[in-house]
Parts: sequence; C-alpha cells; structure tokens
Amino acid sequence: MSTDLTAGDRTADDGTGKSRNGPADGPERTGPGVGRLILDGLRGNMRQYGMLIALGLIVALFAVWTGGDLLLPRNVSNLVLQNSYILILAIGMMIVIISGHIDLSVGSLTAFVGAVSAVLMVEHRMAWPLAVVLVLLLGAAAGAMQGFFIAYLGIPSFIVTLAGMLLFRGLTEIFLKGQTIGPFPDGLQTVSNGFLPEVGPKTDYHNLTLLLGLALMVFVVWQEVRDRRRQQEYALQVAPVGLFAVKLGALVATVLVFTLLLASYKGAPVVLLILAALLVGFGYVMRNAIVGRHVYAIGGNLPAAKLSGVRDRKVTFLVFLNMGVLAALAGLVFAARFNAASPKAGINFELEAIAASFIGGASMSGGVGTVLGAIVGGLVLGVLNNGMNLVGIGTDWQQVIKGLVLLAAVGFDVWNKRKVGS
Repeated sequence: MSTDLTAGDRTADDGTGKSRNGPADGPERTGPGVGRLILDGLRGNMRQYGMLIALGLIVALFAVWTGGDLLLPRNVSNLVLQNSYILILAIGMMIVIISGHIDLSVGSLTAFVGAVSAVLMVEHRMAWPLAVVLVLLLGAAAGAMQGFFIAYLGIPSFIVTLAGMLLFRGLTEIFLKGQTIGPFPDGLQTVSNGFLPEVGPKTDYHNLTLLLGLALMVFVVWQEVRDRRRQQEYALQVAPVGLFAVKLGALVATVLVFTLLLASYKGAPVVLLILAALLVGFGYVMRNAIVGRHVYAIGGNLPAAKLSGVRDRKVTFLVFLNMGVLAALAGLVFAARFNAASPKAGINFELEAIAASFIGGASMSGGVGTVLGAIVGGLVLGVLNNGMNLVGIGTDWQQVIKGLVLLAAVGFDVWNKRKVGS
C-alpha cells in the first residue's frame, strides 16, 4: 500500500548520493498531473471502460464492414428484439456469478416456462395476464427450489443447476408431448414484438421515443453528476473535469444516436422498456440496497461476510429465486416473439448468459461485476452475431469467434487482477 507524503516529508538528494529529510528543491508539486489522473482513472475502471470501448470498436468495425447496414434503424430495432431474452437472462446470471455461484438451468427453465404458458393460454384459453402471473410464480418456485438445495443443504450450485437443466428439459418434453404449440394471444405478442404507440403530431420521428430519449439523457447526466459529488464528499479520487466532461458527452451522444435510430423506424420496442426497468431497478439494488452489498460480500469473501453478520444462506436463496423469475420472464418473451412454444427452445441460452456476464466484467471468483456490465456483454455478443450474419460469416466460424472473445474477456480479467495485485 502506498503512503502519500507531505512536502515536508519528502526526501531530497544532498549531493553526496544520500538522501536527507526536508523540502525538495524547486517548485512544490501539489499533486499528480492531469495525464496521470486520467491514466489512473482508466486503470481503476478498466473492466467498465474496457468493454464499453470494445463494444464501440465492434460496432464501428461492422458498420464499416457492412456498408452501414448494421446501423440501419430497422436493424437496430431488430437487434434489440432478437437479444432481449438473453439480456434479461444476463442480468440475473451476473448477480448469480457475483455471489460466487453459477446457474446452468436457465435455458431449460425458459423452455419449460414457455411450454407451460402455451398449455395455459393456447390449450386452456386462460387470459394471458393471469397466465403470465402464474408462470412467473412458477419460475420463482423453480428458482427457490434450487436455491434451497444450494443455500440450506450445501450442494454445489453446479450440480444442482445441472440437475435442474435435465429436469426442466424433460418436463418441457412432457408438457408439449414433443410438439410445437401456438399461436400466443395478441396482447402477449405485443409485449415481445410490439412498439410504443404513436402520439402527438405527425413528424419524421416517433415522438414518444424522442421524449423518452430526452428523459434518459437528463437522467444519465443527473446520475453521473450525483455520483461524482458523492465521491467528492467522501474525499474519493475523481476524474479531472475535462475527462468527466468527455465521458458525459460520449454517454449523451450514444443515447442521442440510439434514440434517433429507433425514432426514425417504428419507435422504441415495448421490451426495451422492460429491459430499462430491469437495468435501473437491479442496478439500484446492487449499488445501494443492503441485499446488493451482501451479494458482493458473500461472493468476494464468504468467511469475512459471515463474520460480519451477513445471512449468506438467505442471500443465496434470494439470488436463485430472482434468477428463476428472470428466466421465466425471458421464457415468456422468447415464446411470444416466435409465437410458439417448442421442445427445442432455450438450447444454449445458459451459455449465452454466462458468456455475456464474463464479457461484461464478471469475475470467476465472484464479488465483481455490474448489471450494466451484463447488458454491455450481451450487446457485444448480439452485435457480433448480427454483424457476422450481415457479412455472411458461417455459423461454424461464428462459434469460433465468440469462443475467442469469451476467452479474451476472461484472460483480461486474470491479467487485470495480476496487475492490481502487483
């Protein structure tokens, strides 16, 4: 650990090669330069900034490679719709990984929830809002069951969720009897595939989307300024004003471009509002709520968390219960998007969610990661998939490239830990 020295404690050369205590010759330096502060800020937030920069570079690469097709309004809207269920799963998976666990069952659970919802809504003609509530409760029950075995019986999460993966996949086959069931009610399809309604005067842009984008820009600026003031109140090091202004400008510009792209097509998808609500809600919980801090504590250092009075079993149970609810929500979104429940639904979804979490900055050892990072990681995978499809890269090479990206992300995490520890 380095110790800051005042000017009177510095050592200076007396000309004999030995050092003496006293003020150093020359003008007094009041602190590190702006360049040094910028470098220190980047190093201290390497996980966060690294993946954001990587996402920007990937978007720029495919935008050029596809001749601008990647950033067409229609394609941007499809990108959100195609990856919505993976992003929902990634949020829950990030929290599971932060707590020091893993969940291999979420893909099968999404398929099982889709199957049950199809049976309720299509075969038994149940009102879709009631069916949604029931299947979300079913997801909570499935997550609670697995959480009980992991938290209170001490069975490793890898084993429990591996068993859950087989169990839910088998139950999916039983409920669907090997058949595909559909179509789903129009109301549920609107949630997954629909867009916000047109309001106000007719213009070249979707007015409601523009208003939401403006509100989001104001919220982002307010959030960043508030966080900076809090850091200053606690005497924490903050980035120079210039770097902070550049960061704010980049965030506002990103939101503005994204808003204009969506508003020039059909507007914001309904599922994007669901994702935004999840991002804000879980982001707040993980940053500010007691249970969020406890999740980080048990993932970072379980023995210390226990000694500090953290109820690790209860927290672990809640983490998996939450994962079950999000898996059920993802299952509903996926089934409604394709307007059918299939026995083959959800295959490899757990791998996509895990990959998104690690690419987004999660650590293998737990205790590290953010909800925003999960979204960024999911978008990296989504842009890679979409861009490679647009340029005609085969599915075989797509798997190779995504595997290398995941390996690079985990390797970067290991390298970053070694740099911090050295």
